[in-house]
Amino acid sequence: MERLDYMPGKQRYIYQRKDIFSFSMDAVLLGKFAKVPKEQGKVIDLCSGNGAIPLMLSVRTEAKIDAVEIQDILCSLAERSVSYNGLEEQINVINKNILHLQDEVEWGTYDLVTCNPPYFPVIALDRINNNEKVSYARHEIACNLEDVIRISSRLVKQTGRLAMVHRPERVVEIITLMTKYQLEPKRIQYVHPKKDREANMVLIEGSRAGKPGIKTLPPFIVYGDGKEFTEEFNKYYHEK
Repeated sequence: MERLDYMPGKQRYIYQRKDIFSFSMDAVLLGKFAKVPKEQGKVIDLCSGNGAIPLMLSVRTEAKIDAVEIQDILCSLAERSVSYNGLEEQINVINKNILHLQDEVEWGTYDLVTCNPPYFPVIALDRINNNEKVSYARHEIACNLEDVIRISSRLVKQTGRLAMVHRPERVVEIITLMTKYQLEPKRIQYVHPKKDREANMVLIEGSRAGKPGIKTLPPFIVYGDGKEFTEEFNKYYHEK
């Protein structure tokens, strides 16, 4: 049931279980999209699951990283992955709901917040999975989009950033909430499964008290005519 997998780039290993929501492409892309502090600094990953994003970020920065996850079993997997990769001095796993971080963090001190949050509102009852662990990963049961952005705004220091991955149909909501909580949208990038298909993923970054102005980066096209990654995407996705 449990397995130890390579992550893209093969510089990190991660523990996963077949009966629990595993890390996916969106986590990897967010781990590469986020602008990390190069050496000193503080990073926090919300809704961290089994720790995929902190593991990806640790390849690119020496900053201290907190990983916040509500589910005990996912925290256990994350802690084991951190230990296996020898990253105990860099990554700290926090087993908490993001709504209850007041005793775990110092507000306004983080350079970067990352989040791959649950995508679907609880009202989307037809999409809720019978597996409770999977439902928590996919649906806004423990927190919603506004919670994520509001708390991220409290966590980052002045000029600090929030980088997140979400569904394109919620871009207007994301930008509205970022603006509401003083996170100025700065970069956005869409990911398309194929060149003739609509985007099914969006990466977006906001800066605390940043100047107005957002850059739209070139889109990523994941697959070519067949089932193979495009050359550009494959190079980016698997680069060390």
